[in-house]
Amino acid sequence: MDSSDVRPAGLAGGGSPAAPPAPPRRSLAWVGTLASVALFLVSAVVLWRILSEVKLSDVRTAFARAELEDLAIALAFVMLSYTLLTAYDALALRQLKLRIPYRITALGSFTSYAISFTLGFPLVTAATVRYWIYAPLGVSAGKVASLTTIAGLTFLLGMGTVVGVGLVWQAPAIADINHLAVAANRLIGAAVLAAIMGYLVWVGVRRRAVRVQRWRLELPSLKVSAAQIVLGAAEVCCASAVLYTLMPPGYGVEFQTLAAIYAFACILGIVSHAPGGLGVFETTMLLAFWRLPYGGMIGALLLFRICYYFVPFVLALALLGAMEIVRRVKAFRANEDDDDEVEDEVGSG
Repeated sequence: MDSSDVRPAGLAGGGSPAAPPAPPRRSLAWVGTLASVALFLVSAVVLWRILSEVKLSDVRTAFARAELEDLAIALAFVMLSYTLLTAYDALALRQLKLRIPYRITALGSFTSYAISFTLGFPLVTAATVRYWIYAPLGVSAGKVASLTTIAGLTFLLGMGTVVGVGLVWQAPAIADINHLAVAANRLIGAAVLAAIMGYLVWVGVRRRAVRVQRWRLELPSLKVSAAQIVLGAAEVCCASAVLYTLMPPGYGVEFQTLAAIYAFACILGIVSHAPGGLGVFETTMLLAFWRLPYGGMIGALLLFRICYYFVPFVLALALLGAMEIVRRVKAFRANEDDDDEVEDEVGSG
């Protein structure tokens, strides 16, 4: 059966409708929501305290020190990162056995990520943008939900891999950041990597599927999952390279350490449901690199926001607007052609 087919809910014995979801699930949902709100509020308070100690002149100096060459390199990494994100969708479409031209795939991927990264709630915003683009091609809402989920899984597998490798490889440097023992960092990193390997074994033994009420998704195979890990890790490294390029020189931060902290900060930003992880991401990065001058770090983070979030967001809105104009023009011309055919038929009659 197709990986995103909708199946009717089962009936309880005797033909009566199945029982509604148990109340504890609703309680868990409320706990998750409260935890997200608490994480955002705590991050906002900490960020406010940090900003209160920062001089605006230091931030201006950090902006002024940004070289055009560094900005060009950063934007090049932005382009490479979003290009790899289009491969997320291409891989997911292949898993779902959907043949979509790459130009449409690239448009759907770029616009959905650029908008969801900025507005937050990626499962909702990204799916909405994708549906608006793919629906005219006959892709159902269930398929779009499956596509978004598989692409999100690629993102999480890549994030987890970068965090795990970073904790193992850069344990001494990260120990200076999180104040945990080197052995503890390596143990946590090994556990993360073991969990990812366990997932690979789990999907490799036989085909697996997840079901949420009437929606069912067949998980990618071992081969596809391995490709997801490589692709996701490469994209995360490109995104973290944007921030690494924009950091002031002389800070002495190794890229592997920054990439691991970046991935962890992104995960916290996603969990918080804040738009683009705003506040949570910055707070995590500033607390992690507390030894560095806050003014320079804040300047780098602001430039990162502009390059990686604001510029793609504006471009995505422009592309979607242009696409809507093209659709309306085509629809108008089609209606005119239909009217001309009707007039010709009436005239010939």
